[in-house]
Amino acid sequence: MKKMILSLATVMMMGFSVFANGNGDNVSQEARDAFKKDFVSASNITWEQKKSYSKATFTMNGQVLTAYYNTNGDLHAVVRNITSDQLPINLLTGLRKDYTAFWITDLFEISSDNQTTYYVTIENSDKKIVLKSDGLVSWEVYSKERKTDAE
Repeated sequence: MKKMILSLATVMMMGFSVFANGNGDNVSQEARDAFKKDFVSASNITWEQKKSYSKATFTMNGQVLTAYYNTNGDLHAVVRNITSDQLPINLLTGLRKDYTAFWITDLFEISSDNQTTYYVTIENSDKKIVLKSDGLVSWEVYSKERKTDAE
């Protein structure tokens, strides 16, 4: 389960985009039915069928969310982009204290198995760092890369 969530997070963090059939003709009826129960007020729903999961991107309460289901209709994760002021205060304070020379370029949360994980990409002129937090207290480095002059 953690591998699947990490894989999903990695794909999202890299900005990887696959253009797929937005109507989701191949999506299992079980996934569609579960989605309708889980997100009653969802609108603007588009589906993508991948090899081992279905992805629903939708709007709810003015926010764009993405839900991942297996073919049996089990919800694995819900992902949403957030702003820094939506972070738990300890995480926001830690970012501001430990990474003053960086700016945020991507920030999202993944909710799965009653746990929320946060990922933030921060950059400065020399480095790009992805931080992860499985809790509400602190960050750990998920990945780090040095920028080249070609960027």
